[in-house]
Amino acid sequence: MPVHRLLPLLGIFTLMFASCKKESNTTAGGVPFNQVDIQININNPAYNDLAVPGGWLYLTGGSLGIIVYRNTIDTFTALDRHCPYQPQDLCQVAVDSTEITARDADCCGSAFLIIDGSVTQGPSALGLQQYNTTFNGTTLRIFN
Repeated sequence: MPVHRLLPLLGIFTLMFASCKKESNTTAGGVPFNQVDIQININNPAYNDLAVPGGWLYLTGGSLGIIVYRNTIDTFTALDRHCPYQPQDLCQVAVDSTEITARDADCCGSAFLIIDGSVTQGPSALGLQQYNTTFNGTTLRIFN
């Protein structure tokens, strides 16, 4: 077969193999990926802690649980509780007495703001895994 007829086939095979990549089961920070799609009615008494801005609560889901924080009347932050510093250690953050910081008290001592997951104290260089949220006035959806 002439070379000029092989070039298109070679190009097709190159594109096919270049576009294949192994799917990862971790996030960019190394925290295990878990599919999240949770909907809650914030008017339900079980979610009363989210009734006003500044309120927060824990939900089951994600890798090691989720912290939900109400930033404003219309906006929420949802963060995975899995500490991104040495994620293989399975360390879980908890909101401390300040109620604005989530801290990994058992493993490394890293601390994170619950308003956005950013690091306030190391050794973690990465913030908490954040999930997407939408709110229609009644139902809060948390998803990735």
